[in-house]
Amino acid sequence: MKTVVLTSDTSVDHHTGIGHPERPDRVSCVIQNLRKISKEKLDWNKSSSFDKNLLNITHSKNYIQEVEKSFPAKGLYFLDGDTIVSPGSKNASFDAVGSIIKAIDLVQNKKNKNAFCAVRPPGHHAEKNKAMGFCIFNNVAVGAKYLIKKYKLKKIAIIDFDVHHGNGTQDIFYDNDQVLYISTHQYPFYPGSGSSHEKGKFNNIFNIPLVAGTTSEEYLNAYERVLKKLKQFKPNFILFSAGFDSHKDDPLAQLQLVSSDFYTLTKRTLEISKNLCDGKVVSILEGGYDLNALMESSEMHVKALLEFN
Repeated sequence: MKTVVLTSDTSVDHHTGIGHPERPDRVSCVIQNLRKISKEKLDWNKSSSFDKNLLNITHSKNYIQEVEKSFPAKGLYFLDGDTIVSPGSKNASFDAVGSIIKAIDLVQNKKNKNAFCAVRPPGHHAEKNKAMGFCIFNNVAVGAKYLIKKYKLKKIAIIDFDVHHGNGTQDIFYDNDQVLYISTHQYPFYPGSGSSHEKGKFNNIFNIPLVAGTTSEEYLNAYERVLKKLKQFKPNFILFSAGFDSHKDDPLAQLQLVSSDFYTLTKRTLEISKNLCDGKVVSILEGGYDLNALMESSEMHVKALLEFN
């Protein structure tokens, strides 16, 4: 079985205005770069439609209705100060969710060994009732809900290595004993959440706050705590919220990771995933705003997925 990359034709239709960091070429540059990998090593697939009830068990019905009404016929509409939608955002948002559903099906049904979803908009800041931080629907949260609903899995782990804390994912699963949410992130920093004291109702939230300027060595040492927590939880499936904005060249944050660090953290996770969940791992793109750093880092992440046996 091979690694599969999931894409969406509509990701580039989600426009956010001139100068906005969450822009269409974020995803197009990642895909173009990954296309250089041999087809003998890597499968490609497309997002597909999904049961919209999965959104209803992740976000509130009122929120979903508000979002659907907000997509403009022309121009731009602000869901909040940072989160902007355009006419093409509706299909892009639904297709981003559809990509993780499709990826989960491919991996769970042993069509592919693992998967990376190269789509946008990102999702981990979207709460049950609120859009924020460039995020509309919480893609990874819907994926976790799907694994529980469709495949009856008991334990799902979400590892979020985006430089920003995934407040939305934490909000959605704060009182859910079936989902372990682990986040490494710069702190104090946007969005303000993510202290080590936020543990969830069932001790199922594990935040690892890191100071600005954290080096590769310091980060990878801290990441050992992620792996220890995974071993204790023993998940049936692992989802990555794969943000690459902790790279030293990213303009929106101040962690000091280099591109190869994303290979290392991914490989370390995959090595223990084999015994925990038979290597079932699906990753979806979150942040990353320097295009060169994003291309290099996502390639390192996917290379680690490719090498896993």
